[in-house]
Amino acid sequence: MPRYRLTIEYHGGPFVGWQRQAQGRSVQGRLEAAIAGFSGETVTVGGAGRTDAGVHALGQVAHVDLAKDWAPDRVRDAINAHLRPDPIAVVAAQAVPDTFDARFSATARHYLYRIVNRRAPLTVDRGLAWQVGMALDADAMHAAAQALVGHHDFTTFRSAQCQSASPVKTLDRLTVRRALAEITVEASARSFLHNQVRSMVGSLVQVGQGKWRPRDMAAALEAADRTRCGPVAPPDGLYLVRVDY
Repeated sequence: MPRYRLTIEYHGGPFVGWQRQAQGRSVQGRLEAAIAGFSGETVTVGGAGRTDAGVHALGQVAHVDLAKDWAPDRVRDAINAHLRPDPIAVVAAQAVPDTFDARFSATARHYLYRIVNRRAPLTVDRGLAWQVGMALDADAMHAAAQALVGHHDFTTFRSAQCQSASPVKTLDRLTVRRALAEITVEASARSFLHNQVRSMVGSLVQVGQGKWRPRDMAAALEAADRTRCGPVAPPDGLYLVRVDY
């Protein structure tokens, strides 16, 4: 049975998240319906990351098994034809060995969080970034972020609904940069806890606003206490950018 790797882009606004749920439209569910529409098959699409409601993707990766040996470009185009008008697109499809698993074969996941630091309301970026009106010190945010890089217990930055077996993760990179009014936070790790990136960004904004000092971030991490986390950043600004294999 041929297996295909799909690279997927989507705007998370209209969806309850990646994962199929009993209520609401999910990205996974729409992909499965689109594949059924052109192939007639009932399939399960496995994804690399279970993005939450409102979270976007530029490079989500999934795999699916089909009974027929279709040309990969035909798979891409046929799925896209059946996804319209939803804001989901299969950017690329390729045939892969049946040992490939979008989730378990991944060696790294890369996320981007966009903050627009200005008083004026968002227009073009509405739903695609977090607007923070109070001035932010991106350099202080970056300095504080370095306390989180490495192998740590991330309980403070873990959702209460997280199903991971352990709160211990290795964060390979966490950078904060400013370009004019936009501040970007980039995070890389093999895997993340539920809400970890949004929790870290929310706490970094506390530093940027001067409500926390950079050393308060290290203290919050060491506390391993969810109540020490700053307000969780909204989903609008978060993007799954790339998955490495």
